[in-house]
Amino acid sequence: MAKKQEAEKELAAKNAELQGADTKVVKDTEQIESEADSKLIDEIKSNTWITPQGDFDWDLDEKAFGNYSDAERNKLEEQYAGTFNQINQGEIIEGIVVSINNKDVVLNVGFKSDGLVALSEFRDLPDLKVGDTVDVFVESQEDANGQLVLSRKRAKTQKSWEAINDALENDAIIDGFVKSRTKGGLIVDIKGVEAFLPGSQIDIKPIRDYDIYVGKTMEFKVVKINHEFKNVVVSHKVLIEDDLENQKSEIVAKLEKGQVLEGTVKNITDFGVFIDLGGVDGLLHITDISWGRIEHPKEVLALDQTINVVVLDFDDEKKRIALGLKQLSEHPWESLSTDLAVGSKVKGKIVTVADYGAFLEIIPGVEGLIHVSEMSWSQNLRSPQEFLKVSDEIEAEILTLDREERKMSLGIKQLTPDPWKNITERYPVGSKQSAVVKNMTNFGVFVELEDGIDGLIHISDLSWSKKINHPNEFTKVGEKLEVVVLELDEENRKLSLGHKQLEENPWDTFETIFTEGSVHEGTVIKVGDKGDIVALQYGVEGFCPNKHSVKEDGSALKVDEVAEFKIIEFNKENKRLVISHSRIWEDQKAEARIEDFNNRKKEAKAANSAVKKVKESVEKSTLGDLDVLAQLKEQMEGDEKKSK
Repeated sequence: MAKKQEAEKELAAKNAELQGADTKVVKDTEQIESEADSKLIDEIKSNTWITPQGDFDWDLDEKAFGNYSDAERNKLEEQYAGTFNQINQGEIIEGIVVSINNKDVVLNVGFKSDGLVALSEFRDLPDLKVGDTVDVFVESQEDANGQLVLSRKRAKTQKSWEAINDALENDAIIDGFVKSRTKGGLIVDIKGVEAFLPGSQIDIKPIRDYDIYVGKTMEFKVVKINHEFKNVVVSHKVLIEDDLENQKSEIVAKLEKGQVLEGTVKNITDFGVFIDLGGVDGLLHITDISWGRIEHPKEVLALDQTINVVVLDFDDEKKRIALGLKQLSEHPWESLSTDLAVGSKVKGKIVTVADYGAFLEIIPGVEGLIHVSEMSWSQNLRSPQEFLKVSDEIEAEILTLDREERKMSLGIKQLTPDPWKNITERYPVGSKQSAVVKNMTNFGVFVELEDGIDGLIHISDLSWSKKINHPNEFTKVGEKLEVVVLELDEENRKLSLGHKQLEENPWDTFETIFTEGSVHEGTVIKVGDKGDIVALQYGVEGFCPNKHSVKEDGSALKVDEVAEFKIIEFNKENKRLVISHSRIWEDQKAEARIEDFNNRKKEAKAANSAVKKVKESVEKSTLGDLDVLAQLKEQMEGDEKKSK
């Protein structure tokens, strides 16, 4: 405004010197408010315009307004318009900080008016000062108060989105500031835009503490953008992987089998340990950790532990490396005492129990197999779990020893006397013994006479009279049975026993009682598809086929029903007794029919005798007598036919 007043004074002085002229200098300087307008004032000072004295004539046309030409006027207009920038709504422009107060920052953007931006939008620029250049977003050229509306926040956001999209399209690296931790990852500020960094994308190794990254500025790659929800996902892991890929190629190219490397335990699993070899991972399998048997790698190794490992094998293409730890120490079999031989006694700890046997660890890395058949002298199939369990410390005898193949078989039954020695003296054929039921199968019962002496009772040798489908119908495991030694095979260690032989064969007696055709009372104990099982006297069971179990009224016999049965078949060898209930009432009906037939036959014979006597007693007959006789004869013949 001071410059404006100075210009007006100079114009007034000039007009005073040029009295009598027809024109005077006219210029509207109300809009000159900035330093940039001083040049225009200087040009005004250099021009001499003459205005007529007296009252101004408002009726003059535009050309009569002054004594400048059209070319001069156009030039002045262009110079004036050139002092302003072309600003469009929605674009990002540069502004120069003119002043800063407690609330706002005043920016000169080269427009007819300065713009105001809230000071809170410059919190990321604590050193902001007058003269600094910043980017702002034009929200509106003029609001209700005629003020230019600008926003630095929107400018930052828009430029950030452009930079993020460019980074995704060009696979470029972008910087970001880790603001805070969230569920499953971290929140990263990328030039004002919040992005999500999943925990799995922080590093190639598992991260247990996310908080150590909060407050750090890191490099990222944009891996995903959801434009609809304005979501951004970034990764730091891919940058490490790219670097490691180059390192892997270099490391694998230098690998050799048998090479010893230093590595760090990166991850521990049930099947092994992943070792970081300085840019490439190798797998240390659980079987290559220790010569001794271990249940889990954690028993030997810990996370972040530094160890030396040997390269066992590697794949150039797949970058797979197999490592070993136990190979760095001497094999325990090499240190095994040379005094050990077949027959030697050894002590150790059970490390594994399987269905076929157990493994005894003599020293770490040296194990022997105790087969289930070498655990007991008993021939009955049993489970190793009945004899041993893991961590048991026992003594065993070496049965076989192969140092080259590093194999050893052991036995524990050999530490006790063989019960089959002199068995013929203790269990002669025909002797009666007491046994305990140990196991049952479809074909018989396995019993134990003493520890290591087992025998088999065949199902057919359990009972003389009962038909047994399965041994569990006769006995149960753990029950004591009296038996008779039937056969003894000392060489093959087989013992055949019998239970029914404790009694005489009752079928010799049954043969005289249950003769074919005899009738006996019985009780139905089971009804089957083909017939019924009937309990007869003396504990004998008979089989009554379905067609023979029909009662006189046509109904069938039921369980627990008592009835009479006729023996229709007796087989002593097969202990088979076939009976019939229907045969009883069928035979009774047949006998009744026969008796009725015999009675009628007798009556006819008597009638014939009477006729014959009448004929012989008549010597003379009249015609009338003949008629009577003829009628009598017809009657008698009719009776004879009826009787027949």
